[in-house]
Amino acid sequence: MPSSSPALQSTSTVAERVAAVRTRIDAVARSVGRDPACVTLTAVSKTQPPEAIDAILATGQRVFGENRVQEAEGRWSERSRALPNLELRLIGPLQSNKAGDAVAFFDVIETLDREKLARALAEQIQRQGRAPRMLVQVNTGAEPQKAGILPLEADAFIALAREIYGLTVEGLMAIPPAEEAPGLHFALLAKIAERNGLSVLSMGMSGDFETAIRFGATDVRVGTALFGERNSSEAPSIA
Repeated sequence: MPSSSPALQSTSTVAERVAAVRTRIDAVARSVGRDPACVTLTAVSKTQPPEAIDAILATGQRVFGENRVQEAEGRWSERSRALPNLELRLIGPLQSNKAGDAVAFFDVIETLDREKLARALAEQIQRQGRAPRMLVQVNTGAEPQKAGILPLEADAFIALAREIYGLTVEGLMAIPPAEEAPGLHFALLAKIAERNGLSVLSMGMSGDFETAIRFGATDVRVGTALFGERNSSEAPSIA
């Protein structure tokens, strides 16, 4: 009997990975007394080829994270017209001059982290009459190479975004330092969210999303565990 085609094998593998990740989310949420339905799985689709995207869409996954506006437009513009329940999230740094494109294209912007960007987003929201949901990115490890507001400045920045620029900030996002225990950073993010009355915590990636859920993550951003390892020549993953 001839073997299955690579495309069929790939689709099967992606479906199995999605099921495995969802099972893990369900198990860890229940273990800490949380409803698994309260945890949203964001599939990090950056750099993925069309066949991988189509395979994961076939599993029913509809929430996706992208790093760059232009790449996301190329990957999703046509598909979004056929999938009205698709939710696209910007999880990479956003340049202020791309604020208009981001407001027009994304449902959620998770990387608000400076006043110049808050001003640009507020202007575009007023101009376009469209308001993506907003998360503030916090650089919990104070890493100089990483985007995000510093933890000690987070409260003031959240107030600024809300009160001066009228942005509806619904939560926080963070990417812990790779070499440190993520739980400490997840706990810090949860504390900042609690004292600012924020209900959404986007934290946890392929290697630590179970820990993140234990610390209250409502959104986890998963790439490798869903799509498999990327080629070594590609840029390092944040998922």
